Amino acid sequence: MRRRTRVPPAPLPQRHGVDPVRVRLPAEGAWATVREHLVERLSGAAPGVVEEMFAAGRIVAADGRAVAPDAPYEPGMFVWFHRELPAETPVPFPLVVVHRDEHIVVVDKPHFLATTPRGSHVTETALARLRRELGLPTLGAAHRLDRLTAGLVLFTVRPEERGAYQTLFRDRRVRKEYEAVAPYDPDLALPRTVRSRIVKERGVLTAEEVPGEPNAVTDVELVGRRPGGPARYRLTPRTGQTHQLRVHMNALGVPILGDPLYPVVTPDGPPGDFSRPLQLLARALEFTDPVTGAEHRFRSGRTLQAWSAPETWPTGR
Repeated sequence: MRRRTRVPPAPLPQRHGVDPVRVRLPAEGAWATVREHLVERLSGAAPGVVEEMFAAGRIVAADGRAVAPDAPYEPGMFVWFHRELPAETPVPFPLVVVHRDEHIVVVDKPHFLATTPRGSHVTETALARLRRELGLPTLGAAHRLDRLTAGLVLFTVRPEERGAYQTLFRDRRVRKEYEAVAPYDPDLALPRTVRSRIVKERGVLTAEEVPGEPNAVTDVELVGRRPGGPARYRLTPRTGQTHQLRVHMNALGVPILGDPLYPVVTPDGPPGDFSRPLQLLARALEFTDPVTGAEHRFRSGRTLQAWSAPETWPTGR
């Protein structure tokens, strides 16, 4: 059995609630120095950025000391550094803490806020915000909710317990209920269970349904409608494929209002345009706590604009 390498603790503190980047040097390679490897590995960075980081002593080893530009390459060596933070448009909506104890924090996330740092969304994420606002640098996400989707997200307080909560989601032992606002179709027979095979390729914005054994299952119910207007739906996913609910609602001919990807990809609005949020909400989470044994039932207090205030909803899809 191959023994796992113990990862040393990060020698750099968090910055703005964001962890430093950790890089482990590959076991094999023809690089003569650490710098040569990082220049190749971080080839997407602007020219000269890696050299500037070395010159400024911003790339450090496990002991916290700066790695010299001519430091010889050592297979398996760990180095850390802070990425350059991108310019981000602040998301002007609060995170609401629904529950907090010594093990978990459950929040009601607004639309447009990513769950964890990724790509161009780093400090303007639920995780980074909560670490700063609650003073909990060890906070971690037990699962993810799409940036455009609002609603309940579970975070863990203690790193050593995170795996137990992540396993709940992996093993589908969390009951999740969503709410969506979409067009009303009198010919659509509901309730029904939608089953299909969904594939999402890396680098492609949208997921698609393809022939094959179903890997995505969603229960869809109609819970209300406005005469001449949209309808409100309860969506209960039994699986967790990327964009599953959005793909299934689109396949039924009632794409979720405000969806910029389904049925067609629409251009992003100007930075700071929060006028048309995806009308999808993670309404409820229910599970048995794997650490305390407590039965948890949480509900979002948010409403969907196209349903609660249809007069303010922009015209169009």
